[in-house]
Amino acid sequence: MQHDASPDPAERLERLVRALIAMAAVLASAALWWPATASAARIKEIASVQGVRSNPLVGYGIVVGLDGTGDQTTSTPFTAQSIAAMLQQMGVTVPAGASMQLKNVAAVMVTAQLPPFAQPGQTLDVNVSSLGNAKSLRGGTLIATPLKGADGQIYALAQGNLIVGGAGASAAGSKVQINHLAAGRVPQGATVERAVPTPLNQGEHIQLDLAASDYGTARDVARAINARMGEGLAQALDGRTVRVRMPASPDARVAFLADIENLSVERAAPAARVVINARTGSVVVNQAVTLSPCAVAHGNLSVTISSTPMVSQPNPLAGGETVVRDKADITINQQPGSLIQMPAGTQLVDVVKALNSLGATPQDLLAILQAIKAAGALNAELEVI
Repeated sequence: MQHDASPDPAERLERLVRALIAMAAVLASAALWWPATASAARIKEIASVQGVRSNPLVGYGIVVGLDGTGDQTTSTPFTAQSIAAMLQQMGVTVPAGASMQLKNVAAVMVTAQLPPFAQPGQTLDVNVSSLGNAKSLRGGTLIATPLKGADGQIYALAQGNLIVGGAGASAAGSKVQINHLAAGRVPQGATVERAVPTPLNQGEHIQLDLAASDYGTARDVARAINARMGEGLAQALDGRTVRVRMPASPDARVAFLADIENLSVERAAPAARVVINARTGSVVVNQAVTLSPCAVAHGNLSVTISSTPMVSQPNPLAGGETVVRDKADITINQQPGSLIQMPAGTQLVDVVKALNSLGATPQDLLAILQAIKAAGALNAELEVI
């Protein structure tokens, strides 16, 4: 006689519940031991093609149509000379020695950025800044101004109405002004006249320049390109440059760059660095900064000088004069500073807590961080800007 060894439904349900609980416990604990996903960035975000860049353009121009807020020609003679030269080109002769009292004209510098691959006929935004003593450029019009590159060649021609993001008024010696009135912008105010050649279609190779020097990032960029496009195409030359062999035809090169610029590369951990701005007192610490155990004593020293007027009155028969003198009292007050032990910090939050425990102002932190660095307890590079 055989008996059925299979468990009853209640026992099977109990076993299933126990298995689900065990699986949930394993999944919950996985966050503690499973490696965290490293942050990744696309190649286009950390590298650029050498030679494919914008070029600065600059030109000298004249803004007309101002409401009496232009240059004072008596103190800016170059404005009157520019107007005379412009009128002469238009067939108007200004008598020699004639006094030109112009109030609606201002000499300006015009700047723009010529982007890569810009072709003749395309438009650019230009910035216009006063060169003389004009009070405001609001409502003015920029006369045709050639924009030149570093080689002295003309690459664009600018002209148009200015947009000035400000306003001002003055009367009876009072003046109110909002924002800056001596600079403006002309959207799409320049037309490209000449293109700048790029090395994209020249030679067999191109060079990728990393935004920051890091050997690990250069190696990872080369590996990512070789794994995606084929072995031997990319080679890391140093910690900042990667050389890539390109296809022959221009169309194939554009498609090749479109593919590799979207490849993901893991970001390397930044070097530990503390940046200090000595002028503003700003202190910036990145996440890689750590502290070794040390002790810091911090106290404040203040010097107070007070002056009290004293009257020196002579005797009635002495024949002297009454003299007022100042009596100065100088007091030095040194607040006690306790010796605080700063434990080793392996995370940024630990470093922040340790520095906050000192109760120091940002200006005091400048000296404290330099002293900690000199003592060898600050595991970071200290940079003062």
